[in-house]
Amino acid sequence: MDIKQYISSGILELYVYGALSEKENAEVYKALKEYPEIEEEIKEIEKSLMQLSTAAAPYNPESIFNSIKEKLSFNNKDVDVIPITRRQTNWTAYLGWVASIALLIGLFVQFNKNKNLRQQIVKSQIDQTLLEGKINVVEENLSKTKTLLSVLRDKEILQVPLQAQKVAPAAYAAVYWDKEKQTAYIDVAGLPTPPPGKVYQVWSLKLDPLTPTSLGVLDAFNESETKIFSLSNANESEAFGITLEPEGGSEAPNLEQLYTLGVVES
Repeated sequence: MDIKQYISSGILELYVYGALSEKENAEVYKALKEYPEIEEEIKEIEKSLMQLSTAAAPYNPESIFNSIKEKLSFNNKDVDVIPITRRQTNWTAYLGWVASIALLIGLFVQFNKNKNLRQQIVKSQIDQTLLEGKINVVEENLSKTKTLLSVLRDKEILQVPLQAQKVAPAAYAAVYWDKEKQTAYIDVAGLPTPPPGKVYQVWSLKLDPLTPTSLGVLDAFNESETKIFSLSNANESEAFGITLEPEGGSEAPNLEQLYTLGVVES
């Protein structure tokens, strides 16, 4: 064994510090039993540690400051320096730390990748849900359109054109009345958009004497794309009229705001 190289390797300091593995401790212990130089070096290291411990405790700032002044020869005395053997860098320990840090960085990067992947999956699920919702809406609208087309083309359906009145000369509308199912489909695409706070109200009329019966208000006028509304009508209607009323509708029609009127042909 090269005793000098073994001593300068720094393994003896780690032995004294208690930083070696059980196997390494056994090897050092065997060496110090075989070589007196190694045992002596370990004693010197332990002595140096004891001196450092004594110098560091108890903590007394004033005493330490005075001691430092003396050792810096402020009083022209010789400086006593505690000899500490400089050990060789333990590259194995440093490589272990570097590997640990690299592992943590790798785990962090992997965690971010997994996080981004989860976010992409969630976004894809949301997009899929929205797409399914849009498809359902389209299918529902298509079903409604087919139903309306079948109603409009049914020869048994009674068609009642509603003509414009003085309050709105350009207005027009139509009623498609299915007597058997007691349903009236009101097409109001020819009516202007009602002003804020107002709604269109549809009336079933008996003409002699004039007796109006409300079929309902078209409060979803602005939201409807087709502007065709389905209303229940169990009345023996002789005519249909549409008036502009306050929100919520009225008990009786405001004839001054009569937009369209049409008589059922017998």
